[in-house]
Amino acid sequence: MGEEITPNDEDSVKTKPSPKLTLLPLVFLIFYEVSGGPFGVEDSVKSGGGPLLALLGFLIFPIIWSIPEALVTAELATSFPENGGYVVWISSAFGPFWGFQEGFWKWFSGVMDNALYPVLFLDYLKHSFPVLDHVAARVPTLLVLTFALTYLNYRGLHIVGFSAVLLAVFSLCPFVVMALLAVPRISPKRWLFVDFKKVNWRGYFNTMFWNLNYWDKASTLAGEVESPGKTFPKALFGAVLLVMGSYLIPLMAGTGALSESASGEWSDGYFAEVGMLIGGVWLKGWIQAAAAMSNLGLFEAEMSSDAFQLLGMSEMGMLPAFFAQRSKYGTPTISILCSATGVIFLSWMSFQEIIEFLNFLYALGMLLEFAAFVKLRIKKPELNRPYRVPLNTLGALLLCLPPSLLLILVMVLATAKTFLISGVIVVVGFCLHPFLKLVKEKRWARFIPEDTRPVLEVSSESQVDEEDGDESSASLLP
Repeated sequence: MGEEITPNDEDSVKTKPSPKLTLLPLVFLIFYEVSGGPFGVEDSVKSGGGPLLALLGFLIFPIIWSIPEALVTAELATSFPENGGYVVWISSAFGPFWGFQEGFWKWFSGVMDNALYPVLFLDYLKHSFPVLDHVAARVPTLLVLTFALTYLNYRGLHIVGFSAVLLAVFSLCPFVVMALLAVPRISPKRWLFVDFKKVNWRGYFNTMFWNLNYWDKASTLAGEVESPGKTFPKALFGAVLLVMGSYLIPLMAGTGALSESASGEWSDGYFAEVGMLIGGVWLKGWIQAAAAMSNLGLFEAEMSSDAFQLLGMSEMGMLPAFFAQRSKYGTPTISILCSATGVIFLSWMSFQEIIEFLNFLYALGMLLEFAAFVKLRIKKPELNRPYRVPLNTLGALLLCLPPSLLLILVMVLATAKTFLISGVIVVVGFCLHPFLKLVKEKRWARFIPEDTRPVLEVSSESQVDEEDGDESSASLLP
């Protein structure tokens, strides 16, 4: 226990070469990190008092929030193509203490987010299998489902990536059919309806934010991506278009084809009823099955990012070395199990509680990321950036201003309970970092030695200017 472990330890498990993620699987992994389809956007119609604010939200929010976040992610993920993702960015800009806090907040919010999906999966199935509404059947099923999905992550990231492609095709097809069937019934004036007396601004902003965040999550997989300097920007651009289309097309079809008086009925799972009203029972069943499969895809994508984030933090020396141990399939076994345990323990919370808590922690982390983006433009102008947002430092600051204001708004609208619990989590993070430093100093656990950690630099295949490669390589910490 008193010795540090090296990546080349003779006793370490031999791993197979892990296939790298290519463009198409990465697009759909990002799609599932952010969206997974229109399941969960129904509340935007109810909390927005009608279709107008919901449709405007999914047109405007991507411009002031999703696109800036995707651009920042593209630049920083290609500059630091390592599994630590945003932890590396913050560490490079502000030092290891804040890098650790970023990782802790993002991992906790990610695990909370992932706790939603097995529960939602069973919520869709219980309409066909009412027995799943009883605790005696629900809890064992929930555990078996979580373990089965965790095992799929264990088997390899490339399997998760191609599974995401198949799940997305299956999940989106019924909405394409629904939109085509709805065309003769659509009345555009229905899209303009809004009743401001029924608008719930807290619920509206939280629903919008939750359905359009986590663009940065895929950065924790950067070390597993083939040619990240070229692949990441293309994948993010493709995912932005896919997410916007998967929200707007079903919303426009459903709200345009149904009466305005039904706006108050739009809540989680209502798209199944919309499908029945437009196409019949067969379409309702298809949408329910698609929703269930989509939740599996969301779980797989989130689990992968959370686990590889812990692996990256271990490789940076922030966590004990066992978090960096890989299975024979190249996946971080202990990190996957740690994330799965968190999911099981958090599954008891309600849907709205989880959304508000994870939004608050995610907002804290994103404010740090935007600050790091601007700080690195000033601190390391020579950093080799295979993809660079085409703005100068002032432009970069202005790019981050609207989404930062949105983050602050989401945090201000949080309840006192959310402030309290999030405050406790922040304090735990502040205490955990010095505690782990003590563990390292006292040699109570093994950590990867500094001289064997990966140097964070852009690989030669993704360098834009090979002549400046040595000068622009970014070391782990300043």
